[in-house]
Amino acid sequence: MSPGDDHGYGDSGRTGDEYSTIGGTRQTRTRLPGSEGGDNHGRRPARSSRSLVTVVGVVVLLIAAIAFANRGGGGGESGDDAPGRSGRKAGSAPTAPTGTKPVAGGAGPIASGFAHDVQGAQSAAANYAVALGSAEMFRANSRRDILRATHDPAIVDGLAADLDTAYSPDFLKNVGLKEDGTAPSGLSFVSRTVAVGTKVAAQDDASATVEVWCTGLVGLAGQGSTKPVTSTWFTITQKLKWVGGDWKIESSNQTEGPTPVNGDNRASTADEIAGAVEGYGGFTYAR
Repeated sequence: MSPGDDHGYGDSGRTGDEYSTIGGTRQTRTRLPGSEGGDNHGRRPARSSRSLVTVVGVVVLLIAAIAFANRGGGGGESGDDAPGRSGRKAGSAPTAPTGTKPVAGGAGPIASGFAHDVQGAQSAAANYAVALGSAEMFRANSRRDILRATHDPAIVDGLAADLDTAYSPDFLKNVGLKEDGTAPSGLSFVSRTVAVGTKVAAQDDASATVEVWCTGLVGLAGQGSTKPVTSTWFTITQKLKWVGGDWKIESSNQTEGPTPVNGDNRASTADEIAGAVEGYGGFTYAR
């Protein structure tokens, strides 16, 4: 994806981004400052180098499929400050704790039962970005479970069918995976999204538009990998709908960045990356 491109659900076909965000959700529980006993509990690629073009295509293809399945949906209005149901604004301190427990339960490894307010919508959006950016999205059974846990039930079946087509055997082979979406022997497939922050662009009693600033990892780790793990930065804008007593995704789009300047860290070896991915579980989020 080139800077400034915005691929929403309303677009069809492939996007220019070879590593879009949606695409393991190994889960670790963490606790954010100020949460009272709360369980705290979607990538984009390196710049378009020819050698990575086929590798980095996974998540973007998912976004394109979602775009096809949700024609006409998509971007929410942008705004730095937007009032929530309580009349409070999410602006300069969008992650400030409020003391309200935003998660009541879970759908397997994905949080559910989010509070019907500003912080609940942000928590839902962050959790969903992590789940949709996971390696489990590349396997048919787990992909359908993730879609059911994160999306409006009215669009799940059509979306799942389109994604089954998108994740074809040929596509998975081009990414370096086997036909069932698993990595070849001796390699570890990495597809992990980390939510850096959230911001509410718009919200009323029945809907919310939440921007999630993310960084992600994607690629194959291990000796002999020709598709190394790379890091990316992107922002996902999710339009959420209050349905069945919870926030669910109605449509979504993704843009590049904001991207910080790379530091001077030494790039780790393939074995070091593989060991880190296997040894450190991913996070789920709650505000």
